Amino acid sequence: MANNNKKPEIKKPKFNQNWIFGAIIVVFLGLMLSGGGSWSQPEKITQSKFEDFLREGDVERIDVLNNRNVKVYLTPDAKTKEKHIQKKGNSIFPANAGDAKYQFEIGNLENFENRFEKIKEENNLSTEIIPVTDSNPMGEILLSLLPFVVIIGIWIFIMKRMSGGAGGGAGGQIFNIGKSKAKLFDENTDVKTTFKDVAGLEGAKEEVQEIVDFLKKPEKYTALGGKIPKGALLVGLPGTGKTLLAKAVAGEAHVPFFSLSGSDFVEMFVGVGASRVRDLFKQAKEKSPSIIFIDEIDAIGRARGKNNMSGSNDERENTLNQLLTEMDGFGSNSHVIVLAATNRADVLDKALMRAGRFDRQIYIDLPDVRERKEIFEVHLRPLKIDEKLDTEFLSKQTPGFSGADIANVCNEAALIAARHEKKQVEKQDFLDAVDRIVGGLEKKNKIITPSEKRSVAFHEAGHATVSWMLEHASPLVKVTIVPRGQSLGAAWYLPEERSLVKPNQMLDEMCATLGGRAAEEVIFNEISTGALNDLEKVTKQARAMVTIYGLNDKIGNLTYYDSSGQNEYGFTKPYSEKTAELIDKEISILIESQYQRAIKLLEENKDKLTELANVLLEKEVIFKDNLLEIFGKRPFDKEEEITEVETKTEKVSDEVINDKEEEKSAT
Repeated sequence: MANNNKKPEIKKPKFNQNWIFGAIIVVFLGLMLSGGGSWSQPEKITQSKFEDFLREGDVERIDVLNNRNVKVYLTPDAKTKEKHIQKKGNSIFPANAGDAKYQFEIGNLENFENRFEKIKEENNLSTEIIPVTDSNPMGEILLSLLPFVVIIGIWIFIMKRMSGGAGGGAGGQIFNIGKSKAKLFDENTDVKTTFKDVAGLEGAKEEVQEIVDFLKKPEKYTALGGKIPKGALLVGLPGTGKTLLAKAVAGEAHVPFFSLSGSDFVEMFVGVGASRVRDLFKQAKEKSPSIIFIDEIDAIGRARGKNNMSGSNDERENTLNQLLTEMDGFGSNSHVIVLAATNRADVLDKALMRAGRFDRQIYIDLPDVRERKEIFEVHLRPLKIDEKLDTEFLSKQTPGFSGADIANVCNEAALIAARHEKKQVEKQDFLDAVDRIVGGLEKKNKIITPSEKRSVAFHEAGHATVSWMLEHASPLVKVTIVPRGQSLGAAWYLPEERSLVKPNQMLDEMCATLGGRAAEEVIFNEISTGALNDLEKVTKQARAMVTIYGLNDKIGNLTYYDSSGQNEYGFTKPYSEKTAELIDKEISILIESQYQRAIKLLEENKDKLTELANVLLEKEVIFKDNLLEIFGKRPFDKEEEITEVETKTEKVSDEVINDKEEEKSAT
């Protein structure tokens, strides 16, 4: 009953600063209206009409304001006349008895006074002329203050908008410049990405999922004396799924998740980066346990003291120092995990990479065949695909593709199918999409002369012939002389996925790459500029064999590769001039030996090379079946070996099963 007797709370309106501005405007208008001393405005007339009223004796007196404006006051008898009663003033307020009835302006005061005195003498009038200096001190003060009031009001409005209405701390600073730009994802935020949407990356998912599990059930690990890791660094090539994995963490973790980029700390003002780092960790600690994700951390985490051209007070170094202190400093707190992603781990500062800050470094490689199949299955879900489409075949046709590349293939295939007005995305659409991404846009209308087309055909046929004759060269998939992108022709190969490469394999690849230029010399006895990309690729491979992998007998087991990346900022080579001459000589010997090897192979198969080039000129596109018809089967074909091994395994397993069944029947 006591609760029923309580009076209902009256919600009072919240105070708004705009009320103050409204009140000032009302007072200003009121003072302006009342400052003139009169609430009504006299009717405007001409000077000749005034003179008529003056001759009739209706004017009692006139006031001349500031030698220009004349106000006319009527006599009591004149106010009762009909012509003056019918005339209504222009004022929105009712006129008083002592107010002026009419007003007009004069040009020259002296001429007006002379004419006035003349009419006054002619009509024997007693009308007086009174000079008046009209002034409004309050109005003049307000008018002088009005520009300052407007400027101050605009300044306050801009400050409120720029600061976002934040209170104290970094958010209360002018322009809100020291506040963190991190986007918060929590249980109220709809994040649809989960670990199910991340195909492949099993090892990386396990590592990251353990961090999420630690935040959900910390007692499971702390019971054994374990501590929560401070951070995890995702390292991998572009497009391998680092940011996608972080999105999955945001979707799976039921803790606050702060996401931002490394460039969000960079600003033109000194001290802003460090201030944003402090504010970011302050927000994360207030909502701990929480996760911070910094994408492209190399924007602020680059090693200190390298190529520092900006002087001692480097803003990026100050930001990095603050980040190091917040992650594992003297007063750091736990239950805040930092996830970071980069594809330039070699340039990061060693202090950032040490244990206690980024305890785990998760390397994300390009997906293999099995992982590419899983990625295809994820990206094919929203597409209307043909039921006969084999995802395993697609995964084999895309070696070296990252997750982002596979997503692009699926999207391009859907666009190609829609362009051809198909109802489903078919196998050929995906193959065309792979060609589009690898080789570029097909240019069928590009004008080339017949001699150029013949040269391109023999160039591409030379690649195909040499690769077919070499054991370790990649098997051919498709050759075309239709211009694509910047190239006049292209050949697609299906490279073997291997982790270790031997010298014979690298030499075979170099020989196959030089097969195009070798074919031009064998057939036309001259070469062209069409082998630029081939020469660039071969030169890089030869230099890597000599200077990086230690695969040259003259140089020996030496490498001049620096994984720390410090040589990038040096102006000296890590070897002498004599060694540099030897390196250049060995690179040239490697390339020339493989070029002569390609010429020898093509001279031995000159008739087959010519036949293949003629087929290519006729059809413009050839496949592996065309090479089988001309050259026959390769004696070292990897697919045949695999098939034979699988057949032998099936026979052995069948024999074992039959033996077991015979034993059971005998028992």
